[in-house]
Amino acid sequence: MRLRVFSTDKEYERFEKIIEKAAEEIGVKIIAYVIMPNHWHFLLYPGKDGDLGLFMHQLTNTHTRQVKSLTKTIGTGPLYQGRYKSFIIQKNEHFLTVLKYIERNPVRAGLATVAEDWRWGSAWRRTYGTPKQKKLFADSPVDLPANYRHWINAPESLRELEQIRTSVNKARPYGAEDWVKKTVQQFNLDATLRNPGRPRGGCYRK
Repeated sequence: MRLRVFSTDKEYERFEKIIEKAAEEIGVKIIAYVIMPNHWHFLLYPGKDGDLGLFMHQLTNTHTRQVKSLTKTIGTGPLYQGRYKSFIIQKNEHFLTVLKYIERNPVRAGLATVAEDWRWGSAWRRTYGTPKQKKLFADSPVDLPANYRHWINAPESLRELEQIRTSVNKARPYGAEDWVKKTVQQFNLDATLRNPGRPRGGCYRK
């Protein structure tokens, strides 16, 4: 079970400030995000190789130092455990499916009735945010639907949810089958296509 990270509006607000600063300094383009009580998701468009790692390092390190300073727990265990998970997304309808998955997290978790009512995510900022708040967003490489609010609140299919969760857990590229195969070859991601099983010892022959 994940431990709760955010409990008060101030804690969410401080984390959003860290997001804004890290995105500006590293040059990562943010398309969508959501901050949940015990985790968060981003849809990012790094400018160059290495930017994703730099952004995540600055984000988590700054947040950890801030929390430990405010709670006077400097020197205790880590706030974040394990490395962040990421996967490549095809720039077509699959990109929009992941965006919807991210922005509908609070609805699926029972924290909001509609996506844009959750204050700590891009659906709210996109719908109700000030011009200054909306500057956080970069132009999406795939146009959002004209009927965005209706579209974002239409539930995903179970198949879409399962496929995205597989990509999250296995770092498997998310897109059309042929594109996934090409991307796996291009970036040497063969392990992401393997099904989980018992660890193999020694040599294995088929």
